Amino acid sequence: MTDQHSLAQFRLPVRVYIEDTDAGGIVFHAKYLHYMERARTEWVRTGGVGLRAGLTDNISYVVQRLNIHYAVPAKLDDQLLITAEPTGFGRVWMDFRQRVLRAGDERELASADVRVACVVLDSGRPRRLPDTMRELLERVHDNQL
Repeated sequence: MTDQHSLAQFRLPVRVYIEDTDAGGIVFHAKYLHYMERARTEWVRTGGVGLRAGLTDNISYVVQRLNIHYAVPAKLDDQLLITAEPTGFGRVWMDFRQRVLRAGDERELASADVRVACVVLDSGRPRRLPDTMRELLERVHDNQL
């Protein structure tokens, strides 16, 4: 069984490659969104929810709202930790607090609040979170109290 504490404070290690940077070796701002997307995806996978099965069932997840703050730039070859911490959920959405930390000193480079909505894949219309996702969110939420 997955440790729910690790899901409440999930971290994904990432290294910055040249493809992530501009000509000056600074991480391009949109790449932070890629890192955060990966961390949320790995959070779901670690929690035992199959995204591929969801696609088969005509279910998808889309970012509905995003508020990001860039504090300090990440640079070429930096080792980062990308967090995905669920902070709330409703009938069709889930909220995450995400941070990009420099591994080692854990200095916060960027942070974001992200709302992800569950939708019907072929129409884009909102749909109720699948039971497996809701149960995962409830388990993590219950352990945070």
